[in-house]
Amino acid sequence: MKLFSVLSMALFGSAAAFAPAPVVNSRAVAPVNMAAADGEFYIDQNRRNLMNLILVGSAAVTVGGLAVPYILFFLPPSAGGGGAGIPAKDALGNDLFEKEYLTTHKVGDHSLAQGLKGDATYLIVKEDGTLEDYGLNAVCTHLGCVVPWSAANNKFMCPCHGSQYAPTGAVVRGPAPLPLALAHRTTDEAGTIIFSPWTETDFRTEGKPWWM
Repeated sequence: MKLFSVLSMALFGSAAAFAPAPVVNSRAVAPVNMAAADGEFYIDQNRRNLMNLILVGSAAVTVGGLAVPYILFFLPPSAGGGGAGIPAKDALGNDLFEKEYLTTHKVGDHSLAQGLKGDATYLIVKEDGTLEDYGLNAVCTHLGCVVPWSAANNKFMCPCHGSQYAPTGAVVRGPAPLPLALAHRTTDEAGTIIFSPWTETDFRTEGKPWWM
């Protein structure tokens, strides 16, 4: 009886070994593969878009960095301006007083003071020993260098690119495109030298002041 049972189990195991393998439904698997493929394409497209944005942004920064200085090259620097009148100051920030100033600055003197917006501004002593009623902003209208006065040549001569200005600040030689900016020069009741904005016609060009 035991021998019969052993033989029966052996026959059953042999039959199971030769049974056909279960069939996998390839159609059911296909959507999963397609979904994986679609997901992979979606990720690649995002990366591609990100790389395009980085490329465009880098190009824009580069072009902007080159274009801005190029455009500013053709624009005169800001000068003059301000609201109400302010006291002229020396290099140490002290107010300048006309009477004291004229005792140390003689006829024909062109010395710098601190003017509107803190810009270096020339005070000019006339032939009669009084101060000119305007100040000249010392900032060159080409690229913003401070223009020194040349007493030997009787004109302002920029050392940076050779621009020259007449004693009134009018351009006599380029590349400066515009005259030096003007500021009104007056004296208040305390004797303090005052600079205030020049907003009317520029007497050198008979046109509107370019600095306003």
